[in-house]
Amino acid sequence: MTSLQRFGKGLMGAVAVMPVAAILMGIGYWIDPDGWGGNSVVAAILIKAGAAVLDNLGYIFAIALAYGLAKDSNGAAALSGFLGFTTVTFLINENSVAGYQGVDLAALKEAGGDELLAWTAQGWGAVGAKNVLFGILVGLLAAWTYNRFHSVKLPDFLAFFSGRRLVPILITFFSMALALVLYFVWPILYGVLFNFGQLIQGMGAAGAGIYAFFNRLLIPTGLHHALNSIFWFDVVGINDIGKFLGGASTIEAAAAATDAASCPGLWADGVCTVQGVVGRYQAGFFPVMMFGLPAAGLAMYLRADNSRKKVVGSLMMAGALASFFTGVTEPLEFAFMFVAPLLYIVHALLTGISVFIAASMGWTAGFGFSAGFVDMLLSSQNPMANQWYMLLVLGLVYAVVYFVVFYFLIGLLNLKTPGRGDESDEGATLSGDAAMNEVASTILAGLGGAANVDSVDYCATRLRVAVKDHLLVKEAEIKRAGVAGVIRPSQKTVQVIVGPQVQFVYDEVARILADSSVTLLGEQDA
Repeated sequence: MTSLQRFGKGLMGAVAVMPVAAILMGIGYWIDPDGWGGNSVVAAILIKAGAAVLDNLGYIFAIALAYGLAKDSNGAAALSGFLGFTTVTFLINENSVAGYQGVDLAALKEAGGDELLAWTAQGWGAVGAKNVLFGILVGLLAAWTYNRFHSVKLPDFLAFFSGRRLVPILITFFSMALALVLYFVWPILYGVLFNFGQLIQGMGAAGAGIYAFFNRLLIPTGLHHALNSIFWFDVVGINDIGKFLGGASTIEAAAAATDAASCPGLWADGVCTVQGVVGRYQAGFFPVMMFGLPAAGLAMYLRADNSRKKVVGSLMMAGALASFFTGVTEPLEFAFMFVAPLLYIVHALLTGISVFIAASMGWTAGFGFSAGFVDMLLSSQNPMANQWYMLLVLGLVYAVVYFVVFYFLIGLLNLKTPGRGDESDEGATLSGDAAMNEVASTILAGLGGAANVDSVDYCATRLRVAVKDHLLVKEAEIKRAGVAGVIRPSQKTVQVIVGPQVQFVYDEVARILADSSVTLLGEQDA
């Protein structure tokens, strides 16, 4: 749990930049839905500014995790995250792999057919700046490299490259090794999901629900693109987005169809049906993105500790606006998917049920960007839309369901969603004029001395300490420092509740322990 909490904390740097970017892109798309900036300078500026974040999420996750999980959050770790991600994606992107394998990519794409389908199923086209899975892997690798090698000393003639300068050099070689592993592993993972998508595409409404469940479940890995390509685009002939946006032309093609091969929808009893069929792999996402997730954000806000509600409220509000208005859900989803994975599984199940219900009832709507308010408004004018307003009714029901389920589960299972538990301690008030050197010395003495301390970190209000021998810890001695309390989550961990002054206490503890073997995990002043 401690590792997951640190991982979630490291992700927040990436999560925090998403909502504004999503809203900028959504407004730009609203202004110019046909040209995506081609018909409006204002729209172009907004879309490109938002895309600078959303089209580079892989880089952002790699940098944020490398920096956030590094022992002292040093810039060398962030640089290593950037270099590592660049190395991996340059080595095994579509063009590079085609070169290694002697594939004429241009000729392959022009010819189409089974060969192109087999190439697409390997997933090399999904390797790039948007690949969050690669970003997470590289971020973890860069953080480990920094923590392991940032203090290594080289011989005198290489002394310039010692310490932190060594880390970006090493990450280049480690990333080459990671790219080699992914060269063999990635096409297998992607191919399995691609073939799975082909399998369920003939299962009707049930298949649509199964697809949506796995679509959400795979968001943290980036492998959802493998499924999306099957259902949303013209890879195996479904092309749900293209056919829906085609509107009148899709209806005309259905009227002229003479068999299943020429029918853009469902062929049965000599009739080609597209109304209520085309759009089934998109429609059910609207109730979740416009209503369900914002309601979940409200539940997480209300369940946050009182002293953290202002911070959590701003994050949830920004995420909810992005989800409702633009259909970009990552700001909300990444806020809880790792710290409360059970909630994320429930979210994936509810999404699958929503898509299944909409597909079963023939309620259809589509999107050019994502399932938010802007696309709902535009979709309502498309002749392919079928009883689209019922998606709003389902959305209102889903708002209640998401709120009740999230609020109930967070409280019942004491899930560590943003602003809960370890991140706040109302009433922890160490005096601002306390002598920090005396406070730090007293705390260390109560912990059994420097020799008994394995590592020290801190959060918003607490020192988090890992100790070697729990029997040497004297809580009464620690409390003499004037702290608000001491918590013992396990035999090897001690949490000292300090309050808003925790950073200054940590800095003094770090100064005292600077020459020891204790691992210092928090940020330190230069």
